[in-house]
Amino acid sequence: MRRRVAITGLGAVTPLGNTADETWQGLLAGRSGVGPITDFDASGFPVRIAGLVKDFDVEARVADRRLTRHLHRAARFGIAAVAESLGASGLQPGDCAPQDMGVAMGGSPERPNLQELAAMTLWMEDQQGPMPRAEPSTVLRRSPNLHVAAIALLAGAQGPLLSLSTACSSSAHAIGEAYRLVQEGSARVMLAGGYDALTAYLDVLGFALLGALTTDHQDEPQLASRPFDAQRSGFVIGEGAVAVVLEDWELARSRGARILAEVAGYGTSMNAWRVTDSPPDGGGAITAISHALAESGVDPTTVGYVAAHGTSTPGNDLSETNALKAVFGEHAYRLAISSPKSMSGHLTAAAGGLNVLAAIGAIRDGAVPPTINLDHPDPALDLDYVANTAREITVETALVDAFAFGGTNACLVLRRPTD
Repeated sequence: MRRRVAITGLGAVTPLGNTADETWQGLLAGRSGVGPITDFDASGFPVRIAGLVKDFDVEARVADRRLTRHLHRAARFGIAAVAESLGASGLQPGDCAPQDMGVAMGGSPERPNLQELAAMTLWMEDQQGPMPRAEPSTVLRRSPNLHVAAIALLAGAQGPLLSLSTACSSSAHAIGEAYRLVQEGSARVMLAGGYDALTAYLDVLGFALLGALTTDHQDEPQLASRPFDAQRSGFVIGEGAVAVVLEDWELARSRGARILAEVAGYGTSMNAWRVTDSPPDGGGAITAISHALAESGVDPTTVGYVAAHGTSTPGNDLSETNALKAVFGEHAYRLAISSPKSMSGHLTAAAGGLNVLAAIGAIRDGAVPPTINLDHPDPALDLDYVANTAREITVETALVDAFAFGGTNACLVLRRPTD
């Protein structure tokens, strides 16, 4: 028997706020979290802006330094988001056996910082003196498994543990695979989501050289991320984390938990087309969306909101639009569609998690966040992208999209909780 799966907790650390509620309120307000890069000197770069987390203190969120001292920047966001989601869920020791609780998180490995790269480069040039030494804890910071293990230690979770890295679909895949584990009875509770911080020197440089990042509006960063706009020219890199508590429906009901939404369907696919580009016809996104809807059993015409991947790149926004048209037909024109990336930048491995947060908020509060900076309609993109201003509507069912470099796709269907 397939078990129903409830979302009972939500946590976040994003450029829009250091909690889930601050992030949601920022999305509804159409507030941009994009600003100048401050972590290194980007003055000589064509890209000098990013969506950065601000005023974050992990020790204020997770007091036990043994859990956080070896975590890199992104993983600290992640453990803080998980701690918030656990608190919001109301789970208490004894509600669930440790062996029945697991963790599934998506993220990217930490890259060397500018100082480490400089030291190694200078040594390789002259081969003089001792090789630059790194702190022994470096190997711990760069092991994705150990970051997820720290989250498990925080929660006392002794069940399934998954560390996933599928680029921009990582957190959606993590939530989807965690949903599967609860659905099939391999776990009763799963802590799931993702974290990332590809806002350091090496990543900004790499994405800039790929031509994926916009170089427009560097002096007006709040205008730079323009999903679905005719003048879109690339994405803005961001950072952050989003986590949810997934729970066996009967366990959630028996302990009187507040259920935020039900995960009703999950679909995943591979484009097998190009590494960095989305197929114009929608490609594997059509498969992922269709499978998620089919599993959920919902009538596609009951879907009211799509938390879109919406990167602000010319190819992705066209591909996603065509995928939605292919799956929904005429109903595609009645969907409210918006991209949180217009405000946060692209949180890469955490992007799908942010879309889940937006979908939960839309279902719970009856309001859809906008796509900001959508000022120039593109004739090829003719759906309703909720331009610039949030909209109050009743959302019974929401679709979450997450598509990634490499061609991996993950989609989730969330619906209003009902008995």
